[in-house]
Amino acid sequence: MKEYKMRRGETLDERVPDMESYVEEMFGPITETMDYKGSDLYVVGEPSNPVFEKIVAGAVKYSGKKDKLAVEFHERDPTELGPDELEAAGDAVDAKNTFLLEATGRDAKSRRDSLKRSVEDESPDY
Repeated sequence: MKEYKMRRGETLDERVPDMESYVEEMFGPITETMDYKGSDLYVVGEPSNPVFEKIVAGAVKYSGKKDKLAVEFHERDPTELGPDELEAAGDAVDAKNTFLLEATGRDAKSRRDSLKRSVEDESPDY
């Protein structure tokens, strides 16, 4: 599960006031919820794009801190995809990037840089 921060000065609730509807709009009907760090995340068990097996997404609440977006994309093995499904792969990448950009306000480069900084912060100094 990856967690994403919002842009400075913004909150997840401001960017996505109705997370449940947003997840359904982007990926398909929600089939269940899942507990993650005390927060309920939405599970799309049969996503509308055939490249995905399952998608888990939602807001993770932290006391005293801003909420973060938690997302886990389960993708099918590309060798198992048929020609029509392979064409959907580009749409799957677009859907992921659009979902993350609209929810966090950060583009792919900004999210990558943020993840690099968080890994650097966690590494011990020798």
